[in-house]
Amino acid sequence: MLVLYDGQWEFTRLAIQRRIIRMKYRKVGNSGLKVSEIALGSWLTYGKTVQNQTAHDCIHRAYELGINFFDTANAYERGKAEEVLGEALKAYPRSSYVVATKVFFPMGEGPNDRGLSRKHIIEQCDASLKRLGMDYIDLYQCHRFDPEVPMEETLYALDDLVRQGKVLYTGVSEWSAAQIEKAAGVRKEHKLRPLISNQPIYNMLERYIEDEIIEVSDKNGMSQIVFSPLAQGVLTGKYKPNSEKPADSRAANDTTNFVINSYFRNDVLECVQRLNTLASDMGLTLSQLSLAWILSHQEISSAIIGASRPSQVEENVKAVDVVLTNDVLSEIEVILEEVKDFSPAR
Repeated sequence: MLVLYDGQWEFTRLAIQRRIIRMKYRKVGNSGLKVSEIALGSWLTYGKTVQNQTAHDCIHRAYELGINFFDTANAYERGKAEEVLGEALKAYPRSSYVVATKVFFPMGEGPNDRGLSRKHIIEQCDASLKRLGMDYIDLYQCHRFDPEVPMEETLYALDDLVRQGKVLYTGVSEWSAAQIEKAAGVRKEHKLRPLISNQPIYNMLERYIEDEIIEVSDKNGMSQIVFSPLAQGVLTGKYKPNSEKPADSRAANDTTNFVINSYFRNDVLECVQRLNTLASDMGLTLSQLSLAWILSHQEISSAIIGASRPSQVEENVKAVDVVLTNDVLSEIEVILEEVKDFSPAR
């Protein structure tokens, strides 16, 4: 861990760059399921911008480093990400890893090829299992809320999948506090198995779940599995205020990605550079500091990273060995105070 000695941040053992990482694991909600504090995701990468062999290399390196949690979704490149992930994980015993996938977004042009109807959930679960090449899904999540489908229909479909053994646990993604509360009420009324997780966006710059969602989730036995912990690369420090976006960066080449482009305000990027300086003073990269900050919140079970090369996985998993003191956390809050009202377009 880090200690403050004569005004300098030092490690009690070897520098973080040379240390052997021992992955840590946390329970998901009130369940007995344990997942690695860092998860590897496949959004915007596998089956799309990253070659399959490189994706396999990232997945294998993640597994070697103790990551047992892999997140994907049927909608990621219309199933290609699931196929890439399933192929890579064939090398390992099925019991040694946890796979999460999702259902909601369109998978075809028909009126029933989307949403959270019983028909779409059951059909897409079977399709995901086939693409993954697996007998069961560890965590099956509603990718978004569907206002057109009765909550009872959605929750009964999920419960039936658990009863059939096709799914072990269920959760949601980007549901509001009110929607989570309603689901808990329906579950209790009909004696259905509980949801154990919510998967929201969460990072130093985007913290809306702190208002209500974390509290409501915790009350109902759910923890957070967060995505975009590095704000799609903004919290690596590579983007500078008053500067052009690097030509080879995601932000420069994906002009339709309104989320990442919403981060490009000078006040936000100046704040990021101050965080980068703090990280450097501590012997960390900004990505490691950002992930360690997320993991300082016990309501969070895991932070999902993306990786287009194995070295990124290696760098990011080092965050599990970083313990931030109260002084450091307070200094981070002072820096973030300048952008506390920042709310990316979503």
